[in-house]
Amino acid sequence: MTNWSKLDQLLVRLTEGDVPGCGVVVMQNNQVVHEAYAGYADVERGIKVDENSIFRHASSTKLFTYVIGMMLYEEGRFRFTDPIGAYLPEWKKPVKVVYTGRGERKIVPAEREITIRDAFSMTCGLPYCMGPTVHDESNPTIAAMAKGVRAISENGRIPTLREEVRAASQAPLMFEPGSHWLYGFGSEIVGALVETITGKTVRRNMEERLIEPLGLQNTATLLREEMMERLVTCYEITEDHRKIPMPHEQEDILKPGSVPEGARANLNSNCRDFAVFLSMLANGGTYQGVHLLGRKSIDLMRTNQLGREALEDFRSSNGNDLAGYGYGLGVRTLMDKAPGGNNGSIGEFGWSGGYGTWALADPEEHLAIFYAQNTRGQHAEENHILVRQTVYGCLE
Repeated sequence: MTNWSKLDQLLVRLTEGDVPGCGVVVMQNNQVVHEAYAGYADVERGIKVDENSIFRHASSTKLFTYVIGMMLYEEGRFRFTDPIGAYLPEWKKPVKVVYTGRGERKIVPAEREITIRDAFSMTCGLPYCMGPTVHDESNPTIAAMAKGVRAISENGRIPTLREEVRAASQAPLMFEPGSHWLYGFGSEIVGALVETITGKTVRRNMEERLIEPLGLQNTATLLREEMMERLVTCYEITEDHRKIPMPHEQEDILKPGSVPEGARANLNSNCRDFAVFLSMLANGGTYQGVHLLGRKSIDLMRTNQLGREALEDFRSSNGNDLAGYGYGLGVRTLMDKAPGGNNGSIGEFGWSGGYGTWALADPEEHLAIFYAQNTRGQHAEENHILVRQTVYGCLE
């Protein structure tokens, strides 16, 4: 039998440092082969992390959105070469910022429209900044996006995703579509496409297309009371290594009825549920007889979509955790093992989230790894690397 003691010991070491609590689930051939937890879900109350702990996802939610997009692709609902303006009319005539040699700038029409592929691959030219309190006049794109969301967020109103995407259409792109990579608003555009094509919110699509078919009983965008009780406390780690709990008031938006049905949907789950989702991707789109996505579509999803300049953008804007990776249709994808000293498989893919989550699907080994820690805003990339190399080191 495989000896997973190295992985168990790693989790303990992490929680002896800055990590309050963490967990990992490893699946192979659609079976859980190891599950481990360490540390505390709530340090102050002495509640330990276990298999029932619910973690916030933040950007790892995008994996659900992109997989739903791939399902629609398989249904023949769009082509990746289609302009998004064919589905979202406000985007038919995008403009972009051009900087002159004298340090001046001007707004001019883009040479072409944003395509669906641009949105999936984060090459649409829109940053990830949509906060109404942002006042960065030095960046006309960010300034215009912030202005747009202020207009739909008066008196604390929470806008719908579709409203946010319409507001963002008033902003000039930071570059010509497809020419560079910039992490940002592409995922929101994909979400709006999903809603427009299906006539249902992203939240409802997540429930009907993934959560219910996979039997994910510990996964939701809005949490029932019993799940709220299992939600881990999230901590910010200070420079002097103190653990500051996130204000509980910020949990209010996770309760049913707290936001509009069409507002952005962020996942919350225990580790095993998300590992099941990843295992489906690692095993040809099938889990326990339920087939959700084609193997060849998954291969396309994990194919690098970036040209030379965009690939340089992607690698330079991320840390050592993405050395040797490219970016596919909404996911990082391993292209070269050498730069990052990666002992995984070429073509393994996934993403991470700002609350410490990290996801990997490996079709070659039929392997899925999901790791979560309860920190916010902390750079968890080093821990993700350690988990990855230790799991692969344990495989027989």
